[in-house]
Amino acid sequence: MLKITLVHSLIGAIPAQVATAKSLGLVRIGDTTVQQDNAAVAGKIRKIAHLVKVEKTGC
Repeated sequence: MLKITLVHSLIGAIPAQVATAKSLGLVRIGDTTVQQDNAAVAGKIRKIAHLVKVEKTGC
């Protein structure tokens, strides 16, 4: 499991990055979501890596 937190604003980000963040459930700075550690989520994280902080959880 991965804990993903939005740490930078989506203002000024390209529309595809905004859509990717919203698909992960991240709308506002400080929003956090827990997602499965799989290839689809890894690709989304890679696309917005400069906007998020990712931590592995012990689950």
